[in-house]
Amino acid sequence: MKHQDIAKAARSSRFPKSIFFGYYLALLLLSGVHIGILLGMQQARFNEILEIIVILCYWALVAGGLTLYTRHQVRKTYEIPMLRLADAAAKIAKGDFSARVETVNEREKFDYLDQMIEDFNKMTAELGSIETLRVDFFSNVSHEIKTPIAVIQNSAEMLKKPDLSEDKRQEYVDSITNAAKRLNTLITNILKLNKLEKQSITPNVSEFDLCDQLVQSALLFETVWEEKGIEFEADIADERKLITADAELLPLVWNNLLSNAFKFTERGGTVTIREYSDNDKVVVEVEDTGCGMDEQTKKHIFDKFYQGDTSHSTEGNGLGLALALRVLQLSDGEIDVQSEPGKGTRFIVTLTE
Repeated sequence: MKHQDIAKAARSSRFPKSIFFGYYLALLLLSGVHIGILLGMQQARFNEILEIIVILCYWALVAGGLTLYTRHQVRKTYEIPMLRLADAAAKIAKGDFSARVETVNEREKFDYLDQMIEDFNKMTAELGSIETLRVDFFSNVSHEIKTPIAVIQNSAEMLKKPDLSEDKRQEYVDSITNAAKRLNTLITNILKLNKLEKQSITPNVSEFDLCDQLVQSALLFETVWEEKGIEFEADIADERKLITADAELLPLVWNNLLSNAFKFTERGGTVTIREYSDNDKVVVEVEDTGCGMDEQTKKHIFDKFYQGDTSHSTEGNGLGLALALRVLQLSDGEIDVQSEPGKGTRFIVTLTE
């Protein structure tokens, strides 16, 4: 049963009409008892003062009993659940996201307070997950930033040596340059991902030629495939393929997928990009003959900072696929991956025409 259906099915009141009818009938019955007591005392020839005292005592007992019963019902129905909710909220305010509140009724008898408690528990669980992600994110960011800074610092120290050969000097300069580029890429990707997740970047939708965009993205890696001796194949339609999406965000997807394909493909391998239509969808595949991935790696490749192949960890920061996924989510697109260790990887992106 969906959340909306449960909320709709939940009783609208914690005090059903039967309670009020019960009070009404009880008061009628007690009034009848009052008349019976009064008639009995008159037949027994009680004096008037004694009759008044008996009636007052009777109604004092009735009022006391109804008050205690009402208090018990209010406490059981409202006060105790709300006190538990307040106690759990206080724990959450102090950073304890393990706090949970038990619902009052069984699920089939849920009312709106039970639904509110269940939503509160779900919110707490989500907050706990977000807090865990936040801690992991800052931990990973700190680690990723410290690594290139350490390289820059060590290389700068080595450059201070007076008897350094020109080859070594150039090696340390290249190390500083590469570490600075990696640091710049990391910060740029973090800022982009932050804007995308906060949706401060909203898709600027327009009609554009996807085929031309794919060609332009592929040409950016021409030097890479020539230097590594990788065969690059493009199976892209000659005619224009017009789609409606953000023409500035989608290149983040193609560039990341192609960058990974060339990174993990050894010399002599092949990288392929293909585009085709499937009903009212456009499919783009980026395939390589690289090292491939196991099932565990496939489960986490879209996680921030996750890098399955540590041998290439100095070439990236684990944010590229997280960026690509977020862009596709904003573009109503989907991405899937097929891969086996030693048999290469294929990423499949599906967009609406």
